[in-house]
Amino acid sequence: MRLTYVFIAATMLLVHLSASGQSQEIPSVPLKALTGKHFDTVQFNERENPVILSFWATWCGPCLKELDAINDVYADWQEETGVELYAISTDDSRGIKRVKPLVNGKGWEFEVLLDENQDFQRKMNVVAMPTVLVVYKGKIIYQHTSYVPGSENKLYEKILEYSK
Repeated sequence: MRLTYVFIAATMLLVHLSASGQSQEIPSVPLKALTGKHFDTVQFNERENPVILSFWATWCGPCLKELDAINDVYADWQEETGVELYAISTDDSRGIKRVKPLVNGKGWEFEVLLDENQDFQRKMNVVAMPTVLVVYKGKIIYQHTSYVPGSENKLYEKILEYSK
């Protein structure tokens, strides 16, 4: 049943991206970083290098595995491509208190943003966790849902196509 839900969600995302030609700009949604600083998602449209947006939640095992796998190679990816990763927690008000301890415990080196009301998630039509989008100059150039070991390699290949 869960696999069916993931398949339907992934199909819906693909249909949305196909219908939009993957060319919509990232909407302006105010989020908060773990540091407490405010962040507007419209900033993703202004980046010269690719940006990875990873929608995740503390309760999502595949999300944590994917972010751990990317964290292992993230410093190299940044050095080689200038890519930036923003892990966007979709935990609600009950789960949001688990985000900072989890991130600190894992030692993730990328920026974590909090989408506590799921406003950005809704505007981006993200319906399954994890969902990863690669944005280049404000356009979605790649997306995938779910995680299997090694899928970070396909993500890196796409980043290489659009980097420096």
